[in-house]
Amino acid sequence: MFLSVVLGWLCIFFIILQLKSRRPKNFPPGPPILPLLGNLLQLNLKNPLKDFERLRKSYGDVYSIFIGRKPAVIINGMKAIKEAIVTKATDFAGRPQDLFINNITKRKGVIMVDYGSSWKEHRRFALMTLRNFGLGKNSMEDRIHEEIKHVIGTLEKSIGKTMSPQVMFHNAASNIICQVLFATRYEYDDALIKLVVGCFTENTKITNGPWAMLYDALPLIHYLPLPFRKAFKNAETLENLVLEFIREHKRTRVPGEPRDFIDCYLDELEKRDGNGSSFSDAQLIRYTLDLYFAGTDTTSNTLLTGFLYLINYPHIQERCQQEIDKVLEGKDRASFEDRHNMPYMQAVIHEVQRVANTVPLSVFHCTTRDTELMGYSIPKGTMIIENLTSVLNEEGQWKFPHEFNPENFLNDQGEFVKPEAFMPFSAGPRMCLGEGLARMELFLIMVTLLRKFKFTWPEDAGEPDFTPVYGVTLTPKPYHMKVQLRTSQ
Repeated sequence: MFLSVVLGWLCIFFIILQLKSRRPKNFPPGPPILPLLGNLLQLNLKNPLKDFERLRKSYGDVYSIFIGRKPAVIINGMKAIKEAIVTKATDFAGRPQDLFINNITKRKGVIMVDYGSSWKEHRRFALMTLRNFGLGKNSMEDRIHEEIKHVIGTLEKSIGKTMSPQVMFHNAASNIICQVLFATRYEYDDALIKLVVGCFTENTKITNGPWAMLYDALPLIHYLPLPFRKAFKNAETLENLVLEFIREHKRTRVPGEPRDFIDCYLDELEKRDGNGSSFSDAQLIRYTLDLYFAGTDTTSNTLLTGFLYLINYPHIQERCQQEIDKVLEGKDRASFEDRHNMPYMQAVIHEVQRVANTVPLSVFHCTTRDTELMGYSIPKGTMIIENLTSVLNEEGQWKFPHEFNPENFLNDQGEFVKPEAFMPFSAGPRMCLGEGLARMELFLIMVTLLRKFKFTWPEDAGEPDFTPVYGVTLTPKPYHMKVQLRTSQ
């Protein structure tokens, strides 16, 4: 009798769960939903990109899945993504607030903060401040060129040898953003920067791995001593490091004479004090970490992808060098303005960004109101996942969608053109904050290094593997390259 009652209640419980997990009327279609787990068993949690493409073939460019009991709409293709994040930008500009990453960031900063007045204030401030750091004596170009000198020094030690570029490129990108944020650079073997990079790298893997997905799907496991707890420890370590920087800045700053981003923020905080502002020390800590991540990971992974392809497509590398030599003849160094006279180099850099597909699922969005997309009804608060892979490789949008070919960005006259489908950092109001800095870094670093060095694939390295490692950002598999000084520069 007791067993029958228990089984009866269990049946009722699962029926209720099933009803709660049903798709609303006119909601995008998708695969059948299991109680509690949703569609988790139908996805490869370590890398769902192929599963998303498979589901797209079955259900179309706009379909839905359930992560546990939470519905999510996956949008694919230029037409659907443009309608969502450009045409109806405000409707889709929110961020989900009940994910693993939100608990890591304590709902502060700028990347994962929901659409609203605080986000608008902080984004506006960041864009203005980063723009200001591009002007004056110590311009952004100067900062980048100073760091390039250290990259060149590292490469010169490897002339005629085989070397791995992973740490070098990551530390270079890290140092450029560190100079903007903290007015500080670090040697490539510095223990502090190794700690920071280690914490971010590990959290990136955890955030986009199976444990984060289970955390989001099953609230009951939140407080269990499972591997995702390490991400909270790493976040605390990073926050404490930034807190020390802020304390030091408060001791040494001269109001109105900012040395870096933290000083600018403290000046702004002082101006707004007592006016109900969203600016605060706690917000500054997370904000700084957001900008560090946005300014480091995407750029370093794109550089790694770029050189992986250039050393395996030597004819493209050589054509870049010919254009660089012609345009920079007689000049000490490249300027970002030189890009206007280098259509082929521009095409190569953009093609690298396209194939790198550094943030394949963008950062998850959320609807801010009840809305429609491609004829479907999307309720307020629905998580939206942009499959940027589907746009960057879309048939009909590119001349050569499935191969590395700079012709994707050149017209019949050899002029540089940027197709509308080029959106490696998304589009609309939540476009990646670090894109402007990344574009300048990619151009100046790649042009300067290609002007001075020739990069080749080691004879004993076997066949190159272009398949990236999946995470919040796609990362090329570790590789080695051979470095030679160019005979004519």
